[in-house]
Amino acid sequence: MVENATGISGSPTGRHRTAVIVGPHLVGKTALFEALLEAAGTSVRKKGKAAVERASTHSLTAASCQYLGDWWSLIDTPGAVDFSYDAECALAAADIAVVVIEPVIERAVAVGRLLKFLDDRAIPHLIVVNRMDQATVLMRDLIAALQAWSTRKLVLRQVPIRTGDKVEGYVDLVSERAYRWRAGQASDQIALPDWMKPREEEARSTLVEALADFDDALLEKLLEETQPTKGEIYASLQADVRDDKLVPVLLTAAEHDHGIRRLWKALRHDAPDASVAADRVGLEGTGAVAQVIKTWHQGHGGKQSLARIWRGPVREGMVLGGQRVGSLTRPGGASKLADALAGDIVWIARLDQAATGSVLADGASGLDFPEPTPAVFRLAIAAENRADDVKLSAALRKLVEEDPSLGLLHPQDTGETVLTGQGEVHLRTAIDALKSAFGVAVTAQAPRIGGRETIRRGTKLHHRHKRQTGGHGQFADIHIEVKPSARGSGFQFSDRIVGGAVPKQYIPAVEEGVIEYLAKGPHGYPVIDLEVVLTDGQFHAVDSSDMAFKICARGAMQEALSACEPFVLEPIHKVLLTAPAADTPKVQRLIGARRGQLLGFDARPGWPGWDQVEALLPEAEMADLIIELRSVTQGLGSFTHGLDHLAEARGKMAAKAA
Repeated sequence: MVENATGISGSPTGRHRTAVIVGPHLVGKTALFEALLEAAGTSVRKKGKAAVERASTHSLTAASCQYLGDWWSLIDTPGAVDFSYDAECALAAADIAVVVIEPVIERAVAVGRLLKFLDDRAIPHLIVVNRMDQATVLMRDLIAALQAWSTRKLVLRQVPIRTGDKVEGYVDLVSERAYRWRAGQASDQIALPDWMKPREEEARSTLVEALADFDDALLEKLLEETQPTKGEIYASLQADVRDDKLVPVLLTAAEHDHGIRRLWKALRHDAPDASVAADRVGLEGTGAVAQVIKTWHQGHGGKQSLARIWRGPVREGMVLGGQRVGSLTRPGGASKLADALAGDIVWIARLDQAATGSVLADGASGLDFPEPTPAVFRLAIAAENRADDVKLSAALRKLVEEDPSLGLLHPQDTGETVLTGQGEVHLRTAIDALKSAFGVAVTAQAPRIGGRETIRRGTKLHHRHKRQTGGHGQFADIHIEVKPSARGSGFQFSDRIVGGAVPKQYIPAVEEGVIEYLAKGPHGYPVIDLEVVLTDGQFHAVDSSDMAFKICARGAMQEALSACEPFVLEPIHKVLLTAPAADTPKVQRLIGARRGQLLGFDARPGWPGWDQVEALLPEAEMADLIIELRSVTQGLGSFTHGLDHLAEARGKMAAKAA
């Protein structure tokens, strides 16, 4: 069976829209995602066969369904901060975002960075307070705490009905109807309890006043002390959500199906049409446009690309942007899709040249895509079986194509292959994927620190290399001076040979031998910031050669440096750490505990309530920095860094060199 744009076998449908579910780890996003699908008649929990495709708990999941005649694509995103780029990629394709939090102030503020992302891109969104059956916090306190992280006005759309410490339902502030939750069923409408009326009136007035800030007609009615109609409030709310001026807050307990149908109605009524999202992202030109938001390499199944249709129809076989579109299917759909329309999320097969973020269009589209945040964690990896080296290289390329927030480094001084990413869990998940999806088992360890060596004092040395074998032997004799030079000056070689004591043709060989030795000094690191002068020497007319003088130079340097008090230099990075201003003292203490030097802190530009802290930090202290930084900042802190200078090693590197 082939499904067309109007539905299965031509059945009529309404609008096509995409909702993306986001939020911190372990707040019940997946339970909400599955409950929405269940309420739409798509079985994902009770019958076992899910219309859901899930690569892992650390990857986004897409599904499709119909609700009251409209097609919906739902995307459930990973909540762990290590995988925040997946969430950002999905949000770039959203008509509306559903931000899920818990009714616990200390944990709810973990959405701070997410709300900033939504505000910066003007993505319409609503907030869902999940697990309300366990709530003890007052909603007004929770909203006040969240408001500090949002530039949009947050307003309650519902208020809870509490019996003692237990939440049993809610009052809808627009319809002024009260409902009692029933597990797995639609809520019962009940009479509004008398004791709830003052709280309901207060919350409703707050909602209407917030709407009036953006609606002159509504404001005029309030000034005239005339109550707006429910229809006027619905229309004003819909317009404000569409234009991302206001964020309604709804209540659910998804594990028990509480509040799910009310959430569906809010999405259906308030989520803007696909054309609104196209205008928001600045879509240009004409003709069909699709954008890849995620790619997967599925072994024998080939490459699959999850794409947002910005302008349709998109059909199998058509050529967009020089690429032939493969078969189309809805997420979870068993049959091919004849065509996909604006607002759809679809799987497209065999887009071999398209990576995550690629735009398929004929001509300019005006679309951009989120850039991955700079990597904050590294692991050096190698194939367990050396015969898999080529296979590993190909697998890593595909892995980075799937997830651009991963990266690869190949430091010349260590010769390692270094995988970079957003945290330890992120990289461990990638390593698991190398084995499970690509059949390459690897070892992983902390990368070696790119240290250097230099010397404290100079010396003068005479060294002779003499080896007699059958036929020509080897002979070279040199006198050298070795002395330290200024930090950052590197290596200089010169000679003061007079009278041909060392023939000119052999002097380059002496320099070459010195350089070869300096590649790995007494402590195992490259040696820098010193000067070597060839002052005298002897040669043999038969036994001297370039090789003899090179060997002699290496031996001379080995002997000389042991007398020059060599010591290790460690890389010092300039680090810019960002965190909520309330956590700045903790960040400063973290720097001090890691042998860092605090350079100063200031407000983070464009981030109200955030600070940025600048410091110098030894590279040896940065391996697990992101883990502790997130721990002291509720998962919100991050950093960027770059090499600043080299300094005499202290701590771990110095102890290793001793």
